[in-house]
Amino acid sequence: MKAYVFPGQGSQFVGMGKELYEQHQTARDMFERANKILGFRITDIMFSGTEEELKQTKVTQPAIFLHSVIQAAVAQEFEPEMVAGHSLGEFSALVANKVLAFEDALRLVSKRALAMQKACEEEPSTMAAILGLEDEKVEQICAEVADVVVAANYNCPGQLVISGSIKGVEEACERMKAAGAKRALVLPVGGAFHSPLMKSAEAELEEAIRQTEFKQGICPVYQNVDAKPHTDPKEIQQNLIRQLTAPVRWTQSVQQMIADGATLFVECGPGKVLQGLVKKIDRNAEVSQVS
Repeated sequence: MKAYVFPGQGSQFVGMGKELYEQHQTARDMFERANKILGFRITDIMFSGTEEELKQTKVTQPAIFLHSVIQAAVAQEFEPEMVAGHSLGEFSALVANKVLAFEDALRLVSKRALAMQKACEEEPSTMAAILGLEDEKVEQICAEVADVVVAANYNCPGQLVISGSIKGVEEACERMKAAGAKRALVLPVGGAFHSPLMKSAEAELEEAIRQTEFKQGICPVYQNVDAKPHTDPKEIQQNLIRQLTAPVRWTQSVQQMIADGATLFVECGPGKVLQGLVKKIDRNAEVSQVS
């Protein structure tokens, strides 16, 4: 079975999407529709902007979403039997399996980016990558820290990202190193994504999600919050609302997809981050890039 996976924030690069725009009329139409919806020419920043411009959350998230969804739309062969996306990538996955319309999903992604940016400005916070510790140990140490800090991204065995207040994350990092972590590295991100500190962004996004039409998907989506397959539009909607404050259970999602029959994971979008993670989760899994 073929599983299509969609990357999240961090996969962006200057020049992304330019080839798609130049080679496909469908891509040009979709990019131009996106420029109108967003109210600025995101294509100019994606194709020829600076890294700094591309790193702005209001640009990064729609840019990665557009690259992923448009690449799927023009792919020679695109017949997903299951889909999943890492954090932001879940919105791309929901367009790919036809739960969300392209325009609706883009509006939600833009709203999500702005709400997350606002939450970051309201309360300075951060994230850190913890390498070489078991998930249970990371969770235990987070629970022992008085300040807000939680497990946020279960990327692959031995690689977990924590998220919380600056003080909480710094203290947790020291404790992780003392407990034997190979590395505990504070990440250059704007805030504590997938933690309770995103509650204000979640509330803002919830209203927009509830007003958006969710349809029956053509195949299951394995969602971040519970790593389980979903086809019911109401369940998918509810899980998407919870996504901003809940951890990304990527390891568990990939394991469940394999248990359910996935034999090939096709990454759709910029970069090859997810292919690397899938191989670390199961070295026998076959991976490729959409063509």
